[in-house]
Amino acid sequence: MYDVVVIGAGISGAATAWELARAGVKVAILDRWGPAAMASGWTLAGVRQSGRHPAELPLARAAVAQWEGLAEELGAPTHYRREGNLRLARTPEEVPVIQALAEAQAALGLDITYLPDNAAIRAVCPAIGPSALAATYCASDGHADPYATVAAFIEAAKRHGAETRFGEQVLAIEESAGRVTAVRSDKGLLPCGAVVLCAGVLGNELLAPLGLGVPLDIHMVTVLRSVPVEKVLAPVIGVANADCAGRQEADGRFRATSGVEPWHGAMETSPRPAVHPRAETIGGVVSRFAAAVPAFADAPIESFWAGLIDLTPDTLPVMDRAPIEGLVIGMGFSGHGFCLGPVTGRILAALARGEAPDQPIEPFRLARFNGGAVRGEGVTLHG
Repeated sequence: MYDVVVIGAGISGAATAWELARAGVKVAILDRWGPAAMASGWTLAGVRQSGRHPAELPLARAAVAQWEGLAEELGAPTHYRREGNLRLARTPEEVPVIQALAEAQAALGLDITYLPDNAAIRAVCPAIGPSALAATYCASDGHADPYATVAAFIEAAKRHGAETRFGEQVLAIEESAGRVTAVRSDKGLLPCGAVVLCAGVLGNELLAPLGLGVPLDIHMVTVLRSVPVEKVLAPVIGVANADCAGRQEADGRFRATSGVEPWHGAMETSPRPAVHPRAETIGGVVSRFAAAVPAFADAPIESFWAGLIDLTPDTLPVMDRAPIEGLVIGMGFSGHGFCLGPVTGRILAALARGEAPDQPIEPFRLARFNGGAVRGEGVTLHG
């Protein structure tokens, strides 16, 4: 019997399993495929505070503080780089949007700079093209390698006794008399005292038989990855209306994304989950990101894919205990959960142990949706 079963081996589930295991909890982490098979592997993998909803900003700041020493803490590389985040205005209409963002974030205590013209932007990042008219710059933001980071959490959890069960599909969360009793998979029954559900867009399939659900609108984002090229870009790049973003990885590969678009509804599930983007979107990513970073136009493309985004009505995640005792939900990160991973793990592990989290979670309660839809402030795609 396990004390806790964690469902989902993305960064949220992996960090939760690590926190539980190092606290002496007997924990298993299950995933139908393996580490970072969906959202955590598809992401741009930005580690940012800038552009955050005010409710998320304290968590992002705490996470960024932990990322600096995370590789040492986990005993494995994350390829984290604190190289800044630039959010560009490309039209006269976008300039006041960017300026207002800088003012609002500064008022919340974030060290963020408004760059009023192209010369100021290129002084920070010479790789930016002439179409950028203004920008915000947060020097303490950065990026990491999603696969390496999730693997580091998993291996650290295993060293503390966590069991990994990959290639095992969860079929149901069993409950009796209002409390969790087991997880049923295609390999058998796993009795347990608690479950932490970090299954992303697939989570509602397990919640629905329990009479529960997180309101999600599933969209997708197209991602292009180049072969390794000369390193010219340090910051993560975003834009005012979030229709593209990108960065250059530690090995020189560009990773560039589209904005959010409707999901066509198809996903392959073997041997790993795969969502195929539309051809016109691929062209749009190339043209928009190359306008921002001209060097991208000459980079040979190695691979491309689409990632699914689990949008909640207010674009904030759910991190909460469910009405069923022993069930904890961590879902709906809306395309920007990667940065929060280390803090999300602490929050969900505390909830699973019946303890108070070390960060405020009132804005992330499931019950906020009981009164109907809540409108958000728009989606950002930088981790």
